[in-house]
Amino acid sequence: MSAAQWIAIGVIPGAIAWIVIFALARSRFAGRLADVPNERSLHQVPTPRIGGLGLMVGALPIAWAFATPQLATILGAAVFLCALSFADDLRSLPVQVRLAGHFTAAAIVVLALQGGEPMRPGLVESLVVVLAIVWMTNLFNFMDGSDGLAGGMAAIGFAALSLAAAASGHASLAAISAIFVSASAGFLAHNFPPARVFMGDAGSVPLGFLAGALGFAGWMDGAWPLFFPVAVFAPFIADASITLARRIVRSEPFWRAHRTHAYQRLILAGWTRRQLALRAYGLMLASVAAAFAALTVGETARLGIIVGCAAIYLVLFTAIEVRVRAQ
Repeated sequence: MSAAQWIAIGVIPGAIAWIVIFALARSRFAGRLADVPNERSLHQVPTPRIGGLGLMVGALPIAWAFATPQLATILGAAVFLCALSFADDLRSLPVQVRLAGHFTAAAIVVLALQGGEPMRPGLVESLVVVLAIVWMTNLFNFMDGSDGLAGGMAAIGFAALSLAAAASGHASLAAISAIFVSASAGFLAHNFPPARVFMGDAGSVPLGFLAGALGFAGWMDGAWPLFFPVAVFAPFIADASITLARRIVRSEPFWRAHRTHAYQRLILAGWTRRQLALRAYGLMLASVAAAFAALTVGETARLGIIVGCAAIYLVLFTAIEVRVRAQ
C-alpha cells in the first residue's frame, strides 16, 4: 500500500469514530443507553454507553474495503456481534442468547479459516480455538470497566498486530488492524479519564472477538506464531483469567457482575482512573515489546521470555492482593 493509503487508514476511521460519538453523546438517544451507577460500578454519574457504536461505525466499513474473503468473514461476524451486543445494551439479553451468538461467530470463523496441511486444525484443536475466541470476546467485555482501559488496550494491541502483519507481508491483515487502532483512538479521545462516554457491549464484545479472531487468522496465514497475539493481549487475558479462576475456586457466582478484577480492586484501593490507565498502558507496551522480542530469538530464549513474563504477572497479581488486603 502507498503512504497516502496508510495515512488515510490512520486518520479517517478515528475521525469518523470521534464525530459519530460526539453526535451520539449529544442526542436524545444517549439517555436510553446511560450506564446508571449501581453497587458494582466504579463510576458515580450516569454515562452514555455509545462509544462502541461510534468506534465500529468508524472502523468496519473501511476495514471491509481491505478485507480478503476470509477476513471479510471475520468482519461479518463482528458486525453480527455488534448488533447482538447493541440489543443487549438496550434490553439486557439473557446470557444464554449472548453466549449462543458468541459461540456461533467463533465457530463460523474457525470453519472459514481452515487451511491446508499442516495448518488445518483437528476437531479437538478447533474446539479449543472456538473456546479461546469466545473467552477473548467476553474477557474484553469484563475488562471494560474503567475509563480509558479497554480503548487503550485495543489501540496498543491492534497496533502490535498491524506492525507484525506488515513486517511479515500480510497487507490486508495489517491494514484492518491499523483501522481498529485509529477508530479506538477516536473513541479514546472521549473515554480517557475522566470519561464522557463508555464503550458499551456493542464495542467491547466485537473488539474482543476481533482480537481473538484476527490473532487466529494471522497464525493460520503464517503472519506470527500462536504465542504472539496471546502475549500482546496478556494484561487483559491474565487479569480476567486469574479473576475467573479465583471466583470458581471460591464457589462464587462467577457469571455475575462484580468488582474483583485486579484493575477494579486497585481503583477501590485508592488509585485514580488516570493512574490506572497510564500504568496499564505501560504494562501493555511492555507486553508488546516482549512479544516482538520473542519473535526474533531462538526457541530457548523465546521460552525464557514467555516464562519470565508469566513470572512477572504472578508477582504483580500477588502484590495487588497484598496491597488490597492491607487497606
